[in-house]
Amino acid sequence: MRKKLLPGLIHRLPQNAMSRTMGKITASGFSRLAIQRYIRHYQIDTSIIEKPVKEYRTLKEFFTRRLKPEARPIAPGADTIVSPVDGTVSQLGDICEGTLIQAKGKEYDVSQLLGGSEEAKRYYGGKFITIYLSPRDYHRIHMPVAGDLTCYCYLPGRLYPVNQLGIENVDCLFARNERLVTHFQTDGLGDMALVKVGALFVGSVKVCYNTATTNIKNGQQTHEKIAGTPHYEKGAELGWFEFGSTVILLLESNQLEWAAGIEKGQSLLMGQALAKKKSQPQ
Repeated sequence: MRKKLLPGLIHRLPQNAMSRTMGKITASGFSRLAIQRYIRHYQIDTSIIEKPVKEYRTLKEFFTRRLKPEARPIAPGADTIVSPVDGTVSQLGDICEGTLIQAKGKEYDVSQLLGGSEEAKRYYGGKFITIYLSPRDYHRIHMPVAGDLTCYCYLPGRLYPVNQLGIENVDCLFARNERLVTHFQTDGLGDMALVKVGALFVGSVKVCYNTATTNIKNGQQTHEKIAGTPHYEKGAELGWFEFGSTVILLLESNQLEWAAGIEKGQSLLMGQALAKKKSQPQ
């Protein structure tokens, strides 16, 4: 009975309002009292964080903590794409006929994910990888490969949980949840889209390049070009989640192969090699 009730319940929850409330709670001064308990519960390694734990004023500040630079080395090579986040591979593969895999028996269209068919077409035949960030993970988002930032799109929506319960019971979940999509032209590997997906209790997604955010009350779909198409080096910080969620990376190039060991269920560290350009036959 419980298994039948839970899927129905997640559709009826006031997800966005609950998430905004959680954001306010974790940003309040008294939330600081929960930091040590949070560290113990999720077994977080505090030796690699940027500053002493006592200097974090709120639980949200600790969620969005930076790490010491040496904690996440960036895999070298201009043709090597690295993980933009810490997390676990939820799905990966080729984008066949414009379709991505959400879970076994569940698929969705890249056009739904990006909010438009024109943006989607360039990724047909390319690759995708979906990475889930748990509450214990490092929540900052970084550049997978060097390139120019061309535009971004904010797509308002629901905030279903992105854990196993949500993925298995909500059709087209990643195309229904709030998301912030950043588009790039990479150095030699074609176009790339980095999709930051909101989730239940994720207060918002923030980016470094402007004031765009998610989970805005009565938010409207936004598509905006970035003046000057700023260039970002591989590993540069792009933004952060104010709690755990999911990143989906779309790659236009069909000349890529996954790095050794990259498979569903694999744990990743930001900066770890994800894929590289295929070697050309001699």
